Amino acid sequence: MRKAIVVCVLLALGVASVSAQTATPRATKRQVVQQGRIKEGVKRGELTPRETRRLEREQAKIAIDKSKAKSDGVVTPRERAKLNREQNRASRHIFRQKNDAQAR
Repeated sequence: MRKAIVVCVLLALGVASVSAQTATPRATKRQVVQQGRIKEGVKRGELTPRETRRLEREQAKIAIDKSKAKSDGVVTPRERAKLNREQNRASRHIFRQKNDAQAR
């Protein structure tokens, strides 16, 4: 009996962790796309090393915030909105830095 309860609890925890990992697929996809845009900007010489560091640091903060949101197994609408705002802001920063007229 005790063994069955332990198995059920472990199974429930496993299901919760899987659902938490997939709770933000849109945010994950946006992160991948934004990382690609940064990489492309470096490759084309559109971003200076300083701009690149700043943008990468911003992406790291978004990843940390996403992990915190998923830590309890549920991403609330408020947490999802915060991630979306952060990603919108990061997207604007990437665009502005790639399109400014700084000498590389």
